[in-house]
Amino acid sequence: MKKITMPMTMIQRLIFLCLLCIATLDAANLHYSLIKKESSQAGSTLLIIGGIHGDEPGGYFAPMLLAKHYKIESGNVWVVPNLNFDSIVQNKRGVYGDMNRKFAKIEPKDKDLEIVNEIKKLILTPKVDLTLNLHDGIGFYRERNLNKDFNPKAWGQATIIDQQQIPSAKFGNLGDIAKKVNQETNIALIEDVHEFNVKNTNTKTQDKAMQQSLTYFSITNNKPAFAIETSKNITDLSQKVYYQLRTIEKFMDLMGIKFSRPFELSQPVIKKLLEDDGTLEIPPTKIFLDLSTLKSSIRFFPMDPTKLEYKSNNPLVAVIKEKNVYKVMNGNQVVSTLIPDFIEFDHSLDSVSIVIDGKVQKVKIGSLVTVKNDFSVEPIRGYRINVIGYSKHGVENESGLKIMQKEIMSNYAIDKQESTYMVQFYKDKKFCGIVTVKFEDAAKSKK
Repeated sequence: MKKITMPMTMIQRLIFLCLLCIATLDAANLHYSLIKKESSQAGSTLLIIGGIHGDEPGGYFAPMLLAKHYKIESGNVWVVPNLNFDSIVQNKRGVYGDMNRKFAKIEPKDKDLEIVNEIKKLILTPKVDLTLNLHDGIGFYRERNLNKDFNPKAWGQATIIDQQQIPSAKFGNLGDIAKKVNQETNIALIEDVHEFNVKNTNTKTQDKAMQQSLTYFSITNNKPAFAIETSKNITDLSQKVYYQLRTIEKFMDLMGIKFSRPFELSQPVIKKLLEDDGTLEIPPTKIFLDLSTLKSSIRFFPMDPTKLEYKSNNPLVAVIKEKNVYKVMNGNQVVSTLIPDFIEFDHSLDSVSIVIDGKVQKVKIGSLVTVKNDFSVEPIRGYRINVIGYSKHGVENESGLKIMQKEIMSNYAIDKQESTYMVQFYKDKKFCGIVTVKFEDAAKSKK
């Protein structure tokens, strides 16, 4: 018998929209990223989860660097660097409660419900062989009680297992694997007290709180899982990230996953890599920003009042509306505050011609261009050009003018070095996009 679908009545539509709004209100604001780094060579699959607790930055900056820089040459690595993204940007353990205590039971109206259910399915994917859950824990775990920082109740500098083994699982010899990984990690410690040890919580019989955790959910479904805990007592983020990456690499070695990275794994190099906040486009193809050089506050920033769209090459970057401004975040760190100029957007302009140091270049809207001496934007019929910080008496449209850096007010620069400026394009009163101009030698240009 053929099923007949009746059109929705007005009342049914209103009920549907109300339910949709309720579902949206009950969901987290920011969703996690899943980056699948897969090779053409068959092999094991490692799932790495960072950021289940938002105040544990070692647990999410490490997988961010892995996702951004590592190449997997055999086997597969799936990376979730920002599982509890709402909590990360607020630097809180869990803005909707402890997410790592919701894997045994979670209320239907819990804002973490969608994320917890999705990550459960990901862990149980047949292709996934082993899961690592990354944390920062208090103190330094030791089997014997030495003092308030070094004792059995501490969590830091430890590989956590819920039980000694999963008899029938691939990589199920949890205790032996954790011990072997720690031995390798401990070869290159920054300080001797940073040594890693294996902490077995014996979850089934001794730890009711951990019975609700991500790793226990995994092992009760015959899926090996470990938690890596660097210490909150280590205040240098680069040291924690170094230990996280070193431990992850040992797990990859043990699983037969081959990889390469374009840098030496050392704490000074990690510190330098963490200084790169990445790039941001708001919205995509319209405005390009280098976050590593961005000023702490930018005025007159064009924003669409109806929606917020952006993309970044850094999965920890988020743009958060807070009262009358927008905060650009890299994990728990505020990169910049954008003071918006709300305006209607026009999408009719894709590229422009700019004369850069005497040579004409076709430049896409949303691009960054480098200038040595001067530039001028060739006139576009029906469009107006505004170089923010440049002013010539009586000139409303600044196309066709040869502009040097010394003619632009430096306080309108968008970077800390005061060498980068916004060239904005308009059609009537609608905003079409920005080309960002960076002067190559700021000191020389100002003379």
